This record gives sequence, structure tokens and C-alpha cells, in this order.
Amino acid sequence: MFDKHNKRDKWYNLFKYMEKARVLIMISTLLIIGSVGTLAILYAKGYRFGFQENQVTISSRGLLVTNSDPSGAQVFIDGELKTATNNTLSLPPKKYLVEIKKEGFIPWQKEIIIEKEIVSQIEAFLVPLAPSLTALTFSGVVTPVISPDFSKIVYIVPPELENGEKAGLWVLETVDLPLGFNRDPRRVTDGDLSKAKMEWSPDGQEILLTKTDDLTYLLDLTEFTPSSLLVNVNSKIETIKAEWLEKQDKRLKSQLSQLPDELEEIFSKKTSKIRFAPDESKVLYEASEEATIPEGIFKSLPGASTQEQQRDIKVGVKYVYDIKEDRNFKVGEKDETFYWLSNSRNLLLPRLDRIIILDYDGTNRQGVFGAGYVFPHAYPTTSTGRVLILTNLGSQEAANLYWLSLK
Repeated sequence: MFDKHNKRDKWYNLFKYMEKARVLIMISTLLIIGSVGTLAILYAKGYRFGFQENQVTISSRGLLVTNSDPSGAQVFIDGELKTATNNTLSLPPKKYLVEIKKEGFIPWQKEIIIEKEIVSQIEAFLVPLAPSLTALTFSGVVTPVISPDFSKIVYIVPPELENGEKAGLWVLETVDLPLGFNRDPRRVTDGDLSKAKMEWSPDGQEILLTKTDDLTYLLDLTEFTPSSLLVNVNSKIETIKAEWLEKQDKRLKSQLSQLPDELEEIFSKKTSKIRFAPDESKVLYEASEEATIPEGIFKSLPGASTQEQQRDIKVGVKYVYDIKEDRNFKVGEKDETFYWLSNSRNLLLPRLDRIIILDYDGTNRQGVFGAGYVFPHAYPTTSTGRVLILTNLGSQEAANLYWLSLK
């Protein structure tokens, strides 16, 4: 009987021991998971661990995400090679000079302020040192006019050129079409239009062609109309333009209505030449009156741009307002014309001596072409990697349209 009780006590004690062991293992597991999780969170926030004088040290850092187009470029921090693009760096909080370099491309650089526990991001658009050219027209081109959405361009072939039989108005689609679809220019009408002026409809489907003061035609770009069948709409021109202006105003008001009331009022009353970025995250504009963009319209975003901004706007100066980050940057002067590239992060600036690509905050002005292009005919397209230009390549020949490749 004693042996039975003794054996039962042993089993009971063993059971209690195993219960305690399971509890200890569970607690230890929770502590390990909690510790690892805490360390992972601290690491993700930029904290780094080290040893100094036989003690564990924790230093607060910020993270810098470096992206580039094209990818695979070298990232230099204060002149020291650190990594390749499309990677994340952990850096102590302070100001750094960040350079992005890739063979065959113009170096990109910007001063970035790293803050502790904040993720900052750079998007470097790299421009090739020697962009390639591809001819789009061969018969000679004058007075090209790009459509409002940059998907088409119309131009005139004058009769005095060698290809006089091609004289008239032509349209060329600039979008990337699937294989098998026709990308060749289409003739819209014929005749001598050397001195004609053209104006696009807001939807990019029609052209007002003014041949003389008393001869104006409304052309459908989807079909060819011989000059002998053109109908003069000079008596209706004011009505047509008023309808087009109403459509433009309606679209702009719709875009501005998405902004807070304070901003909508400033942009509606004190700015002009407003152009929203393709993704509508930013606004390019010219100040028509002095004003101040109020602070704190949107909640401050962690990792927002640290570039110098100007919220006091001056008449005639060109600015970009970043809606998401609530920051306002000066990009140029009154006599400069800017266009958005399709990536919504870069601007195109045609100048008399060269064509420039720059960041939307006004930094990284990089000349991409200057050898005999016909100013001011440089236009963005629906593809970030291509710009449409008019050039004779520095010769005495007639100018033609070319793709300028930025890839």
C-alpha cells in the first residue's frame, strides 16, 4: 500500500513540475517574441544597436529610401558610396548631400534632411548624357501645336518645300500604340496654310484653323476634308470659343473644388496658367497677385520634402504646390513656360538655347538637348521617357519632328 502511495506522489510531483515547466516555457516564449518584436519595431524606425566600452548602445536614426529611374544607380552620401538605388539606408539625423550616379546619365543630387524615426524618400529621374533621336516626319514641319492632353500634335507642311504635294494640315498621335496600329501622320486638309494659326478644342478632337482674318475653319481631326469643301465659320467663331472656354473653366473648377476652401479661393482669384500634374497631386501655376499660402492646410506628413519652399507668392513667378505634402516651391520666372512630364514629378522647360528637365521643387535643372532645336517647340508626351521636339539638327534643311528619348 505504501509503495502505491509513493508512486502516486511521484507521478503527481512530476505532473506539477511539467505544468510549471510549460508555464515557464510559455512566459519565456512570450518574452522572446515581445523582445524580438520590440527590437524589430525599433529597427524599422531607424534605431541601431552597437557596443561601446563593453556596453550595448542604442542610437536613434532615420531611414532614407532611394529610388531612381532607371534603377541600379549608385547612391553617394556626402561623397561616399553607400549602396545602389531601390534600397533603404539608416542614417543619423542631420543634413546630407545625396548624389545618384549611373554610367551614361547626368548625375542627380539634392540636400536631404534626415529626421529620427522618420522615413524620407527620394525619386531620382536620371537623364541620359546623349539622348537618342528618332525622326517622326520627313516632309518639313512649321508651327506645330500640341493638344491639351499631349496625346496629339498638329502641324503644317508648306507648299514651297520639296514635298509640295503634301502641303496642308497634318496630325500625329504621340501616344504609345500597340503593335499593328498606325502611328503615321494623317492629313487633315490640303492647301497652302503657311500663315495659318491653329487652336485646339478642349477635348482634343477639333481644330480651329484661321487662314486669314475673315477665313476660319473648324476641322474634325478624325477625317480628311479637302480645302475645296471647307466651311468658313468666321461668323460663329466667338460662340465656338466661348463654348470652349466654358468647358475649360468647368474642368478647372472641378479640379480646384477638391482643394480646401482657402486654397481654392487663392488659386481661383490670385493665380493663372494653372496646370495640374497628370496624377493631380500637384499644381503648377503663375501668381497673378501677391498672396500667402497658409500653413497647416493639410496635416503634416512624416518624411515630407525638406527643400526650401516659398509660401509668399510674387506676381509673375511660377510655382508648384504639392497638395499631399502642403509645400509650395518656386520653379521659375514669368518668361519661362513649364510642362508636366507624365510621371508628375518632373517638369520640362524649353529655353532659347536648350531644353531642360527639372524636379518639381525647382532643383536639378539638367540640359538634355540644345543642338539646333526650334524654340519653343519641345513638348512632353504621355510617356515619361520621350519628349517631342522640332529640329533641323543644326543644318539648313527644313525642320522636322523627332522623338527625344530620355531612357
